[in-house]
Amino acid sequence: MMKEILSIKDSAQEEINNTDNLDAVQNIRIKYLGKKGILTNKIKALSAIAKEERREFGRILNETKDYIENLLIRKEALFKAAELDNVLKTQRIDVTVPGCFTPFGHLHPTTKVLDEIIEIFLSMGFRIEEGPEVELDYYNFEALNFPKDHPARDMQDTFYITDDVVLRTHTSSVQIRIMEKHNPPLKVIAPGKVYRCDADVSHTPMFQQLEGFMVDKSISMSDLKGILEVFAHAVFGPKTPVRFRPSFFPFTEPSAEVDIGCVICSGKGCSVCKNTGWIEILGAGMINPRVFEKVGYDPDLYTGFAFGMGIERITMLKYGIDDIRLFFENDKRFLEQF
Repeated sequence: MMKEILSIKDSAQEEINNTDNLDAVQNIRIKYLGKKGILTNKIKALSAIAKEERREFGRILNETKDYIENLLIRKEALFKAAELDNVLKTQRIDVTVPGCFTPFGHLHPTTKVLDEIIEIFLSMGFRIEEGPEVELDYYNFEALNFPKDHPARDMQDTFYITDDVVLRTHTSSVQIRIMEKHNPPLKVIAPGKVYRCDADVSHTPMFQQLEGFMVDKSISMSDLKGILEVFAHAVFGPKTPVRFRPSFFPFTEPSAEVDIGCVICSGKGCSVCKNTGWIEILGAGMINPRVFEKVGYDPDLYTGFAFGMGIERITMLKYGIDDIRLFFENDKRFLEQF
């Protein structure tokens, strides 16, 4: 047995020394160390040897295996070094070949506008909060003064997961979650994706919205008007006219739609503004006392305002885009304009 192992060792060494390429080295490795290799079979046959001799033969076989493996590794290293040396000697870099240009990506127009809006409100002291997109009916509707049978629910085309779970229709649900956890004063914006069953040139089933609210003692409608005028002038220009129109939302009272002078026709009247000279950009109002009662605030002590806007709508107005679907088609001809 010992002579046979030494013979295997010598044969392997001779074959390795006489190899002249990497493939031959690999073939030798398979021949001696592969699953059905000569040395592997000898190791498997140890169980047939007497117990008192098995340990010694096992040690010698493992030493032989390591010896052959080391010879193979060194031989491989020599061939690879020679191969690299040959490549370095025979190949050259052609500096006259034109380089490969990698185009740089850039922010999507809605992302640019959202970042701009967030910076405006951060500069006015607001902080950012987020909430779940799959929302409980309670936070999305009921706590915002939308009881089960309230007709105002007809304003929302809602994706229902179950009777009590929905894809949120607005980020106003974050307002309830934050007020439940924190006491006033609060000054918060909540950007995020929202979902409604609607699809045409100005609506998509998923879009981005930014909710903002402020709660403290003695907050008034004039505070809301001042902040939203600063926002509108920062986004659309300092000379942009702003007006507040009475409206209705279940979670604010009084409520208003906020319009700006048409950015397309400069207020002269066109098809975009339906010849009124004004375009709606967001909804707002003073937080309904019933909402405060839901979160445990004293409506006699605290007041506040809330507002919400669609980021795609603001982007369309800012850049004069007439079809919201362009934001989702990923047409480079469109996106490269921004």
